[in-house]
Amino acid sequence: MRSSKSRSRNKNRNNNRPSGGSIINRVFDSSGPDGKVRGTPQQIIDKYQQLHRDAQLSNDRVNAENFAQHAEHYLRMLAEAQREVDKQREEQEAQNRERQVERDRERNERLKAQERAAADPATLDQPDTPQDSGLVETPEAKIDTAEAGEKPARKPRQRRPRQPKQDAESPATNDGNAPPEAAE
Repeated sequence: MRSSKSRSRNKNRNNNRPSGGSIINRVFDSSGPDGKVRGTPQQIIDKYQQLHRDAQLSNDRVNAENFAQHAEHYLRMLAEAQREVDKQREEQEAQNRERQVERDRERNERLKAQERAAADPATLDQPDTPQDSGLVETPEAKIDTAEAGEKPARKPRQRRPRQPKQDAESPATNDGNAPPEAAE
């Protein structure tokens, strides 16, 4: 009878399948007839194919077939993972193409609107009205508007220089009314 502790540990496993991500670069431990083989699927495939060739050269048909089947298993896993990666890449490229088409359409609409505004005689007769572009007004722009006959911008007030703070230990500054204290 199994203890409840071992059952709870096995509860969260997903039949030894990787959870998310690609298995192309994942490291596997393969328990083959010749012991464990560790590596990425491509490395395991290469190892089993080498073992298959070695078994064929030594006229061991059973082990040769066994190694070939192990290599084929990892080859199928790798092919499936590659198909998934290719599918994701194609989906991403399709989304990028859709975004680019949308950007191009918006750009063409903006250009057409600018051309219509430039060709519309009603907009040419009206004086340019400042529009809120969200930009901060610079001092150069204020000078340009003042030269154009608009109300000049106010000059900022000049501040008086700060008076240095007096220390409690130092004597008060001489304001000319009181005679300076004599030094002893």
